[in-house]
Order: sequence, then structure tokens, then C-alpha cells
Amino acid sequence: MSDEIIRDAESVPEVKEETTVDEPVTANETAAVPEDAAVEAGHAEETEEDAAPSVNYSEKTLAELVSLFEELSGNEERMKMNKEAEAIKTAFYKRLAKDKAEAGESVSEDAFTEIENGFKAYYNAYRKERAEYNANIEKEREENLAKKEAVIADLKALLEKQEDVNATFPAFREIQNRWREIGPVPVQNYRNINDTYQLYVEQFYDMVKINRELRDLDFKKNLEVKENFCEMAEKLAESDNIVEAFKELQKLHEQWKEYGPVAKQYREEIWDRFKAATAVINKKYQAYFEGLKEKQLENLAEKTVLCEKVEAIAEKELNSSAEWNACSKEIEDIQKQWKVIGFATKKENQKIYDRFRAACDRFYERKREFYSEYKDSMNANLEKKISLCEAAEALKGSTEWKKATDQFINLQKQWKEIGAVPRKKSEQLWKRFRAACDEFFNERDKHARPENNFYGNLKAKQKLVAEIEAYELTGDAEKDHAALESFMQRWQEIGFVPFKEKDNIAQAYKAAINARFPDASKVRKSHYAKAPKSEKDRLIQKYNQLEQDIVTYENNIGFFAMSRNSEPLIRQMQERIEQSKKELKDLEERIRSIGDEE
Repeated sequence: MSDEIIRDAESVPEVKEETTVDEPVTANETAAVPEDAAVEAGHAEETEEDAAPSVNYSEKTLAELVSLFEELSGNEERMKMNKEAEAIKTAFYKRLAKDKAEAGESVSEDAFTEIENGFKAYYNAYRKERAEYNANIEKEREENLAKKEAVIADLKALLEKQEDVNATFPAFREIQNRWREIGPVPVQNYRNINDTYQLYVEQFYDMVKINRELRDLDFKKNLEVKENFCEMAEKLAESDNIVEAFKELQKLHEQWKEYGPVAKQYREEIWDRFKAATAVINKKYQAYFEGLKEKQLENLAEKTVLCEKVEAIAEKELNSSAEWNACSKEIEDIQKQWKVIGFATKKENQKIYDRFRAACDRFYERKREFYSEYKDSMNANLEKKISLCEAAEALKGSTEWKKATDQFINLQKQWKEIGAVPRKKSEQLWKRFRAACDEFFNERDKHARPENNFYGNLKAKQKLVAEIEAYELTGDAEKDHAALESFMQRWQEIGFVPFKEKDNIAQAYKAAINARFPDASKVRKSHYAKAPKSEKDRLIQKYNQLEQDIVTYENNIGFFAMSRNSEPLIRQMQERIEQSKKELKDLEERIRSIGDEE
């Protein structure tokens, strides 16, 4: 249906019927229905077709959209569902473009081509069927137009005969019945063909001398029909489904026009009754859409708040996987809230959705960028740790205990400085690295000389920890401080312990010290500071430390060269060596300058 519905029954003045005493009743009554309460072309589409589809297709996946179109193709009412078909098509190609962009090169183009071809098959079949349907409808309306023109020609010929009423009136009734049985005509021809017909009907009533008996019978029949129309309209006025009631009312107004007048004494009464029911339905219909609009404005306000929340989240500075996951959960919760909110106003509905979608897309695009960089970083860290494992495995057989121990300690320090690696590789790599370290230190402990008795050192440190735990504070700050200094000094004097025990004994010592001496952290810093007495001494100490670091870095390069995938670590060691040499040169000049001043 393509004709427009005139919605506002109160916006156009009522067309009053003309009444003339003792004159034949004309066809004016059939045109007395106000255009605001009737349908302009007689075959209007439903108001809801102008509204957005009841389903938010933009939330659907490609597979769901194909399935929805397949269901639509099998629906008996599919020819009246063109807006739904086009909405599904639009949503499908938006989703297809979005999925392709998100998938990038990770998904074969053939996968998208296959599902697109499947959708095209359904859509093209539907378009072809609808084109045939529309062509048939148009053809049928053209045929109806020809039929109505033929009826008008017969009516005109009947008027020209001006035979006895007993002969002309049955023919006139037959013409009226033929006219009512003919379906709709093309929209552009409706008003002209209808006005022409009504004109000849009116002329018939003016020219033909209808006897009172036949006229009264006709009036009675028309009254009965119009009373039935009034009852139907009054029942519709009580309906809870006001949209459906309004649609049915339009059909009643069409049918009302098709019937002739009633007796003069009933005309105003019957029309007022029908008009009253029409006014009730129109007011309810208007109130319904005003309420709908108010609700849509509330929905728009709620959706605007959600957009602002997502936009704020999308612009947050997030630096960890945990933060991204937490914000993703917030976005998902907001999206759930969005789905339960109804449509916004027709003018703003698509705009607010596009704003919300853009904010979500912005967040997830930034998240993809973060994890892309995070993944690259973890892969680089993976290569570094593999190189450390290979270096440790190459070093584990060394019998140069002191030198190798220092090198292992340096490898362990570097291991701690390297960031995260992929989770599925993390435990495996750590076990591999720890195994190489354990193998070396276990072997070293077996060959420990008397002057470096690791297990003896362990017992000595365990004894010292027990002594610290048993110590009772005297209340004399100086004595307690001296005791703490003594414990720290004795701990430093005890040598290395077995490698596998060093973390446990160190934690036990730290716990004992902190439990007995609340100010231990300050004393510990002072104890370990060992600051040089002069600026020159401090610079010399730093110079010597840098020289040792350079030797360690150079040794590491030698070990890394024996492992695969070691280029990043070798490059890192070379950069550290270059930086240290620059610092050595600066320190040397500063030390020389201080010496000249002295």
C-alpha cells in the first residue's frame, strides 16, 4: 500500500452535508467524511512502516542476519516487509565491513565471500520476487482503473437514456455494486476517478425521478450499514491496541464513502455518531504517539549518558592488561544496559547509536593496539629469556666457581629485569633457566673448599637468625642499636650458602630483624651505605665499579654468542658497554680535576 493516511482528524474542518427538503438525496453525503479522518487514496500503508524496525539489526552477527533474511523470505507476508528486508541488508553490509576490518589478515577473504554470496542469493531472490509482485500490483491497479472507467461509461450512458425509474434504478444498483467490487487504482488516478464517479452518481439522483418506495428502501439499507459501521467504530474506540484500531478505522471510512445517503432525519445523527467514535480513536492515537515520543526522549537521555560513560572510558590512559580487562567489563555492562533501553526519537535514534558504536569502537581499537604492542614486547622478552637460558646452559658446566658464580648472578639479575613473556611459555622457560642455575650451584656446593663451606655458612646463618629471634630489647636505645649493628655485621661476614637455600634464609633473617628492631630499615640503609669520606673517593669507587661492570658485560657477550636468537641481548650488552665507557671518561676527567685542585 502506498497511499498516505491523514492522521489528525481534528486538523481539517468538517464538510457539512447539504439537505434540501423534498429533493432527491444526492451523493454529497458520500463525500461528507472529513479528509482528516479518512484515507486520502483509499489504500494507505500502516503508520508503523515509517518507524524504525522493531529489531535492532545492528547488534546481530552476519550469521544471524542471514538467518533473519532466510526467515523473512519464507514469511507469507514478505511482500509487505520491504523495510525490514532493507534494514537487514543495510545491517549486513555494515557488519560485513566491520568484521573484515577487525579480522584483518587473520581471516581468509574467502570466508567472508562465502557468507556474502549466501546473503546475496536470498536478497536477490527476494528483490526479483518483489519486483514481480509490484509489477503485478501495478498491472492489477491499471486493470482496475480500466474497469472503473468502464463503470463510469456505463453510468454516463444510463444517465443519457433517462428511461423509466423501474428500468434504470436496478441498473444503477448493479453499477454501484460493480464499482465497490473493483479493487484499488493507481494513486495518481484515485482522486480524479473517484470524483468523476461521485459526480455522475450525484447527477443520477438529480435527474432520475426515483419513486419514494425504492428511495426509502435504499435509505433504510444505507442506514443499517452505517449503523453497523458506527458500532464497529465504537468497539474499536474501546480497544487497547490503538494502532491497530486506527488502521481499522481507516478501512471503515473507506467503506462509508462507498454507500449512499440515509433519510434526511437520520443523516446528522448517524454522522455525528460515527464522527464521535472517530474522534475518540484519533485522540487516543495522538496521545499514544505523544507518550511514545516522550518515552523516546527519555530513552535518548539515558543513551546519551551511556555514550558519555563509554567515551570517558575510551579515553582513559591504561597501562596494564588488568586495567584493560576491567574497563572491558565496564563496557560490556554498559552495552547490556543499552540493549534494554528502547528506541530514541526517529530523528536521533541512528545518530545516538552511531555515537555509542563509535565510542565502543574507539575503546576496542585502542585495546587492540595495546595488546598488539604488548604481544610484540612479550615476544621480544621471550627471545631475551631464551638467550639467557642458552647462556646459563652453556655456563653450567664451568668449574671456575667464583667467576661463573658472578656471571650466574648477573644472568639472574637480567632475568628479573626482563618483562613478561607469553603465559604458556613462562613456566616452561623459568624451569629451564632454574634447572641450569641449580645444576651449576649444586655442583659448586659439592666442590666447596673449607674456606667456603656453603652448608657450614647456612648453619651459621640459621644459628644467627635464632639468636636474633631470641633477643629481647633492653629499652636502652644505644645498646639495642649496637646489638642490631652487630647482628648485621656478623651476617655480612658469613659467606655464601647453598644456592637453593639463599632465598629462604634471607627471608628468615629479614623477618627476624624486622620483628625485633622496628627501626631496622633506617639502620640497614646507614649500615650498607658505606659512603666514601670524600668526593674524590666516591668518584673513584664509582669508576672501579664501572670497570667491573664492563668486564661482566664483555663476558656475557661471550656466553651469549654461543646461544641462538641472542642478537637482542648482545646488542643490549654492547649499548651498556658504550654507555659505561662514556661515564668512565667523564669520571676520569672529574677525578683529575679534583686532583688538580688539591
